[in-house]
Amino acid sequence: MCGIFGIVASANSGWSARSVRAGVDRLFLLSESRGKEAAGLALRANNAIHVLRQPLAASAMLRTPQYAQVFDSVLAANGAMLSEPVAVIGHSRLATNGLQGINENNQPVVADGLVGVHNGIIVNDDELWSRYPELERRYEVDTEVLLRLIRHFANETPPLDQAVSAAFAVIEGAASVAILLEDTERLILATNTGSLYLCLNEEGTACAFASEEYILTRFIEQGGLPSSFTKDGVSKIAAGTGCLVSLDDVSLTPFTFSTPLEGEHPREPVLDVARPGSAVPIIDRSRGGDGERREFRRCTRCVLPETMPFIQFDSEGVCNYCRNYAPSSVMGHDALEQLVAPHRSGSEKGDCLVAFSGGRDSTYGLHYMKQVLGMNPIAYTYDWGMVTDLARRNAARICGKLGVEHIIVSANIKQKRGYIRKNVDAWLKRPALGMIPLFMAGDKQFYYYAHKLREQTGVSLMVFSAGNKLETTDFKTGFCGIPGGSPKGLLTSLPLASKLHLAAYYLKQYLLNPSYINASIKDTLAAFYCSYVLPDDYVYLYHYIRWDEDEIMKTLRDEYDWEAASDTSATWRIGDGTASFYNYIYFTVAGFTEHDTFRSNQVREGIMTRDEAMQHLREENRPRYESIREYAHLIGLDFDNAMYVINAIPKLYDAHDLQ
Repeated sequence: MCGIFGIVASANSGWSARSVRAGVDRLFLLSESRGKEAAGLALRANNAIHVLRQPLAASAMLRTPQYAQVFDSVLAANGAMLSEPVAVIGHSRLATNGLQGINENNQPVVADGLVGVHNGIIVNDDELWSRYPELERRYEVDTEVLLRLIRHFANETPPLDQAVSAAFAVIEGAASVAILLEDTERLILATNTGSLYLCLNEEGTACAFASEEYILTRFIEQGGLPSSFTKDGVSKIAAGTGCLVSLDDVSLTPFTFSTPLEGEHPREPVLDVARPGSAVPIIDRSRGGDGERREFRRCTRCVLPETMPFIQFDSEGVCNYCRNYAPSSVMGHDALEQLVAPHRSGSEKGDCLVAFSGGRDSTYGLHYMKQVLGMNPIAYTYDWGMVTDLARRNAARICGKLGVEHIIVSANIKQKRGYIRKNVDAWLKRPALGMIPLFMAGDKQFYYYAHKLREQTGVSLMVFSAGNKLETTDFKTGFCGIPGGSPKGLLTSLPLASKLHLAAYYLKQYLLNPSYINASIKDTLAAFYCSYVLPDDYVYLYHYIRWDEDEIMKTLRDEYDWEAASDTSATWRIGDGTASFYNYIYFTVAGFTEHDTFRSNQVREGIMTRDEAMQHLREENRPRYESIREYAHLIGLDFDNAMYVINAIPKLYDAHDLQ
């Protein structure tokens, strides 16, 4: 199973910052044989608990700058010798519950002010989440439920040993844990298997623990530490027992799992955790998608953050995007009716082609053309390998209900997915936000096949359910250094100067990162041609009718039983298999996604308030890990490595000063 370990040293232990790190390094390397999928530690010092988790073997994590920074920045303040207590708990993981590529599944786990490492498997965690619905589940890892249960019982029955006992009484499986708390200066050690060993030095000023006796004895035998540990001092924490370690003086308070019988007067608290106002902050240095991030500045009118390309704020905190925004207007239903009337066949013969992804906007577009305008559309889908099963099911629903012919042009799916993987692999070698659209280059040939289908069917009217001004994503070209984006909010309408700038940006990136020069390059050039050279003579539905999210969703749900995604509250982009991946990158590195620009535009239009937009974003920007994992599986991408690289990218919001 996993290896857990730790050190507690008091201020008069004679330990230095260097010796603390040396001891932790040694315990990490000795524990690595028990799990190499991930490693992590929590260090309590200087009135804070610092957490670092990485999906790396311990020996690899020890060589990272993030690991060195934890000790250098936190313990350096103590000078040569410790001037205050220090406690470190560590974990070397064998992946059981939860993917190690998702940092929040790695250990230490942080929940409800508890930071814990766990060796074992809790087998009834799903049942416990159902039994205690008041507990908030955020991760896949089984350790989370134990930590939240301890806090839950501590709130009801303050003595902490009783809370630990109550939590262990309801779990099934194996658990040996070490837990730091934000609101008490003690360390909890507890086990229901006996897989936990403790050694106190002869002076009683420092202790070390590990999940195996062999690891702890080897730690002692290697010597070189300031404390006089001896193998004779190693003791086992027996199954069904625990120990509270004072961080101040390293005194030990053993306890046995038990809870008061019904009607029995509770014992005096072994440890009172109810200390309002005394909590120290928990600082997550892992900085993954759901990790700690500082609250960066946002526009006071919309929700755009300071990391948005080319953003500026006035003296009132209003951004230039708000100041320069022109309310959207449409040409109207009558104008659209006049445009399509000459094409109406009045027979079963198709009279218009409708680009159809199976997503929200295109599904409503097909409905509108058929049911509102009375046209006889032919739905057209270009399947480039990233059309989701959800989109396919929704496409089948509406085409069957409307009796609409559906033409699917399929690419060489295996080849296309291989191209995506090559470009993602290249990007991971030298990440640049401006190059992310390269992951979607393979779908741009839908423009080309739209022209081909008009020739093949003899239907000249091509309708796209795009052009909704609210869904503009000009930040994607903004990260390439191009201000302003497209005046019409369309990829094809980018000004010539911007197209040339974009081409130069891509050329520079290719020269800086030759990995982009791979088998996909022909496909990428075709995408550029289809997007920026091929004539745009399409009809954009939402240039004529106003996009109304409530009306669209009501229609789709009531009339077609349209299916939403199970892993997000958002309805935009759920038919696109790439969206969860690239939005995770934008959110992790820049602190915002497409949803931020979309909701900001809705605020400017008066569709919703700023507070409502923020409420939407809290849900819509949650990482869609299952979808990302499926994306990685489809293109043959190493999920864990990709997530590690993305999470390690320097954050744009760290480069901006709080104002």
